[in-house]
Amino acid sequence: MSMAHLAGISRDDVDGSGPNDGNKQTTFTIGDLSREFDVTLRTLRFYEDKALLNPRREGLNRIYSRRDRARLKLVLMGKKVGFSLTEIKEMLDLYDLKDGQVMQMRLALKKFNEQIEVLERQKVDIEQALDELRRTVDVVAGLLRQKEAGGG
Repeated sequence: MSMAHLAGISRDDVDGSGPNDGNKQTTFTIGDLSREFDVTLRTLRFYEDKALLNPRREGLNRIYSRRDRARLKLVLMGKKVGFSLTEIKEMLDLYDLKDGQVMQMRLALKKFNEQIEVLERQKVDIEQALDELRRTVDVVAGLLRQKEAGGG
């Protein structure tokens, strides 16, 4: 299963040739995407600089396609689960290859499993840190109660 599939986006959305995920618009301004996805204009321009998005230009205005919108959705989903922009771009770029479906699914599956391992390790570390912090809170609260009860 690819990143696009997980995000509820079809291959047609990503390559711009088919129906999208419910939004009937075919083109979007930078402001449209900024509002819809709650990202800054600077973020969108940064993603463009990183070749994650490729809006066309009409004068000074950027015009984003459904493909750009779908790719933005995938970028944000990928970031949310901890992928780097480089990893996200690598997976998205496989859509441009002839056998992109198979290659992209293999790469995505490998990356997803690796990321699950990373997040599981982080989860264990966080749980341990929370346990230690709770114990410390108990100790400090106990010491404070003693000080307050003893008047000193």
